[in-house]
Amino acid sequence: MDNLAQLTIGATLLFCVLATAGVHTYASGKAQREALVHRLSSTQQIPLGRRRRFTGVDRRLKRTGVGKKIENRLAATGLDLTPGEFFVYMLAAVAGFWLVASSLLAAFFGPIAAAIALWAAFAFLNWQRQKRIERFINQLPELSRILANATQAGLALRMALAMAAEELEEPAGEELGKVANALAVGQSIDDALGALAERLPSRELVVLVTTLVLSNRSGGTIVSSLRNLTITLEERKETRREVRTQLSQVTATAYIVPAMGLLMLMFMDNMWPGALDKITASGLGQAVVLMSLGLYGLGFFLVRRLAKIEV
Repeated sequence: MDNLAQLTIGATLLFCVLATAGVHTYASGKAQREALVHRLSSTQQIPLGRRRRFTGVDRRLKRTGVGKKIENRLAATGLDLTPGEFFVYMLAAVAGFWLVASSLLAAFFGPIAAAIALWAAFAFLNWQRQKRIERFINQLPELSRILANATQAGLALRMALAMAAEELEEPAGEELGKVANALAVGQSIDDALGALAERLPSRELVVLVTTLVLSNRSGGTIVSSLRNLTITLEERKETRREVRTQLSQVTATAYIVPAMGLLMLMFMDNMWPGALDKITASGLGQAVVLMSLGLYGLGFFLVRRLAKIEV
């Protein structure tokens, strides 16, 4: 009986000692982690993560095909959004546009405004992706120069890409970091650079990737090729800037004309209260309104198409 009591007391004391040691280890580890995060964030080496919203919606959405497409588009834009957050914000925008159009114009314009808001959400993703591609293209001359200097110094192409990822700013630094990570886990240079060209499609990047891949396969002199490519990319960068400046007025016209049509509708409804309700009350009036909106949309598409000049 005494042995059982001593064994129980000993086991209890051992459990208390282990529990105390575990709590102390956990507390010290947590304090060290917080100190490390604070030190790195203060020197801007890593960003502090934010709390994600709508995690339940995000988990369910990622299981669907639509969620995967949204996730791929968000990854190409570089936005700090999850598919669930974007989906909820998009639904809120659709509902808000519906209510605003119904209250300011007429009930008939509610679904039309909701459809426009839905299109505008995905157009916003495409716009952000195109902006990121443009920034990446502007960094290509510097990227080519860094790779040429690194290879001339005797570094392998894998090491040159990793060094460029550390020296360049966003988005080139992030994208090249993905390439370096892919090479570190065993992917070939062809596959890693091909994935980069798929994420950020552009003629300039395709030329650079093709030059790197062919030089890596054949073992030729990559330095002279990159030097010549740097000069070509600088010239194309200036040409693209000039073309964009020349077409800025045309691009502004594409947005101003539909905006003028919307303002005219609001002005007419303000001058004659209830005019839009009377117009959209009949089938003929609804058909005329839809035809007018279709013509505005066609004009917007044609102007944007004419202003899109590939350099």
